[in-house]
Amino acid sequence: MLMTNRISPACRVLVTAFAAVALALAGCASAGGSTATAVPAPKNIIILFADGAALTQWELGRYSAEHLRRKSFAVTDVVFRHGVLGTLSTHSANSMVTDSAASATAMSTGVKTNNFMVGVAPDGNPLTTLYEAARAAGKRLGLVTTAEIYDASPAAFSVHAAGRGAFQSIVDQYLALEIDVLLGGGARYFQPEGTAGGRRSDGKDVIAAFAGKGYRVARNKAELSAADGTKLLGLFADGPMGYEIDNDPARTPSLADMTRAALRALSRSSPRGFVLFAENENIDDAAHENDIAAVIRALWAFDDAVEVALDFQRRSPDTLVIVTSDHETGGLSITYALKDRPSPGRDNRVYIQPSLEAIGRITMSLDAVARKLGRKPSPDALDALLSRHFPGFRLDDDLREHILMQRPMELNFTYATQNALGRMVARQTGFYWGTSGHTPEPVAVGAIGPGAELFRGYQDNTDFGKHLHRLIQGK
Repeated sequence: MLMTNRISPACRVLVTAFAAVALALAGCASAGGSTATAVPAPKNIIILFADGAALTQWELGRYSAEHLRRKSFAVTDVVFRHGVLGTLSTHSANSMVTDSAASATAMSTGVKTNNFMVGVAPDGNPLTTLYEAARAAGKRLGLVTTAEIYDASPAAFSVHAAGRGAFQSIVDQYLALEIDVLLGGGARYFQPEGTAGGRRSDGKDVIAAFAGKGYRVARNKAELSAADGTKLLGLFADGPMGYEIDNDPARTPSLADMTRAALRALSRSSPRGFVLFAENENIDDAAHENDIAAVIRALWAFDDAVEVALDFQRRSPDTLVIVTSDHETGGLSITYALKDRPSPGRDNRVYIQPSLEAIGRITMSLDAVARKLGRKPSPDALDALLSRHFPGFRLDDDLREHILMQRPMELNFTYATQNALGRMVARQTGFYWGTSGHTPEPVAVGAIGPGAELFRGYQDNTDFGKHLHRLIQGK
C-alpha cells in the first residue's frame, strides 16, 4: 500500500494539541529546572522523630491508647488521617538494613551514606546538613531528644562525624553552630574528666561555654519550666534520659515538656522562623530490648509531644509539622498466639485485649531489671523482681536458663536478660519480636501544613532530605 503525506483534519487537531502540551512542559522545565510546581514554603518546620517506629508501632500506639489510656492518638487520628501520608525506604549506602546515623544523614542531607557515618558522604566528605541550610536561611535551630543530645539522629541533622561515636567533636560543633535550643541527656560529654560524670578528655567545661554565650542552663524539670530567653541548654541525665515507665515525672521532663519549652524559646524573636527536631529515642531502645511495655509508654509520650506541636501549629498556621522515623526496630509482630502447644483450637488462643491489660500492669522496664540483676543474676532476685513488677507472668525454664547463664537466645538477639524477658511476655500476650536489631521495613511519614504535599506516596529517605532543603530555600 502506498503511503501519503495527507493528514486528516481530526489528526491535525490532535497533533496541534500534543505539540502545545509538549511546549508547555518544556517551558516549565526550562523556567524552573524541572516540571515540579512551586510549593508554599513554611516559616517553621517541626520534625517529630519516633526512632525505631514503623506502621506496626503506630498501630500499637493507637490501639493501646484507645484501650488502656482511654484517649485518641494524635499521630494516626490527626496527622495521618487529616494530613499527607507517605512512606520512606530506609536502606543505607552499604546495607539493606540501616543504622540511625546513615538514615538520619540521608533524611538531613538528601544523600545516602554508610552505616555509622554522620553528616558525611561515604568518602568522608562533609555534606550540607538540614541545620546548616536552615542557619544560612536565617532560621533558628532546636534539637530535642530523650537520648544523649549528641546521639546519631540529632547529630546527623546538624553536624558531621566520620563515626557516630565522636561525641566530644559533635558537642564542639553544636557550640560552634550555636544551635539555639539543645534539650536531652548526655551531660557527660559537656563536662571534663574528674568532675561528676564528666568524660571530656580536653578539660573543657562546655556547659560553662554555652552559658558564656547567653544560654540559659536547665538541669531538671523545674529549671526547664522556669527558663526564659531565646537560647536554652537543658541536660537532664549524664547518659540517656531513661524510659518513661521508670522515670519520675515530677523530676524528669517528658518529651512534651521539652518540646513545649523549645517552641517557647524558638518562637521568640524569630522573624525568619525556626526548625525543631524532637525525637523520642526510647521507642528504638525499648524495641532493641523487646520491651513492649516500655515501647507503649514511649509511644504515648511521643504522642503527647505531637499534640504540643499541633497546638502550636493551630496558633501559627505557617508551620509544617512532620511525624516520621528513621527505621523499624525489633521486627514487631502482634498476633493471637497459642497459650499452650498441644491444642490449636480457639479456646487455646491469646487475644489482644486481655493481653494489653496484662502489659499495662508491668511497672518496670526490662533494662531496669537487667541492671538490677547485674552480670551474675541471682534466681531469688529474678523471682522477686518478676513477682513485684510483672504480675501474672511466668518465666519458662528455657528462658530462665538464658537469663541465669547470660546467654543470648539466638544470633539475632543481643541482650540476654531483656530479650528473654521479652520472649516471656510474648508467649503470654502474642506481642512477638523477630530480632533485637533493625529491619528494612519502610517507615511512615505524615505531614500537615505548608509544603506537606511533597511527602505524599512511596519515596526514598533521601527524597525526604531533598524536600526539606527545597522548603528551606523557599523553592
